[in-house]
Amino acid sequence: MMDITVLGSSASAPTPQRSLPSIAVQINGDIILLDCGEGAQRQMMLHGASYAKVKAALISHLHLDHFLGLFGLGETLRLSGRVEPIKVFGPPGTRKFLYSFGHREIFDVHEITKADCSKKKPLHIMQNHQIFCFPASHGKRTNAFGYIIAENARLRFHEKKAKSLGLAGPLFSQIQKKGKLKIGKRIIRLKDITYLQKGLRLAYSGDSLPCAATTTAAKNADLLIHDCTFDDSRADLAKEKFHTTASQAAKIAKIAKAKSLLLTHIGGKYSKDASILLEQAKKIFPNSQIAQDGMKITLK
Repeated sequence: MMDITVLGSSASAPTPQRSLPSIAVQINGDIILLDCGEGAQRQMMLHGASYAKVKAALISHLHLDHFLGLFGLGETLRLSGRVEPIKVFGPPGTRKFLYSFGHREIFDVHEITKADCSKKKPLHIMQNHQIFCFPASHGKRTNAFGYIIAENARLRFHEKKAKSLGLAGPLFSQIQKKGKLKIGKRIIRLKDITYLQKGLRLAYSGDSLPCAATTTAAKNADLLIHDCTFDDSRADLAKEKFHTTASQAAKIAKIAKAKSLLLTHIGGKYSKDASILLEQAKKIFPNSQIAQDGMKITLK
């Protein structure tokens, strides 16, 4: 299960309605941050996501609106006596920025490159989940990445089949430990009564133009969280600024066959009323939502 809290959903600058980009993903009590804009720690306090539970932060790119909140969070954790560092994944330059304020003991920085995205090996493994990166498209001068949080496949019992073989109650836990059990004259193996269920998958674009890498990352995702800075009438400006429109994000979700789409990084023009973005997205991908600060989504 993934419990998702939108901490900030604005683009570039905060507004009275929206804080800067950050999303908390809670897995078995631990929190992964997708970006960490200014004020993220206060947003966590306001919306019930404990900053003390943050184990990792995935930074999409080094524009200030996406990582400035790490400095305040790091200082708060230092003052509280935190010993375990937060693992921070981000583009080259992340270490220099964070360590410039002397937060070496709080942040364990892992700088990533496009080469890391081509590997099948995860960046990080946490609570039966794996974290991968993929290259986003936010201009030639900006190293930008999206991230995937993928749950491992889950072992499930064929309950009817197991019961028909006389396997019930405490025998379930026994066969899980031993791998097989003898019932009467028959040996029942764990693989005979179980199957693997696909784990949950979340894809996060960060700031990006529409790109094939995001479509691939979002394939069959339970949730795609995507940049939606502009409405369709401003497609030329979106291209100039290396962002995405509502319809473009919806097309990615549709092609990827994602189950749901959360539009975030909402341009200031739409801060109070983003209904036009939602309307345009829903025409292409009906299961679309506009991120709102404090919004909570549970994937299970």
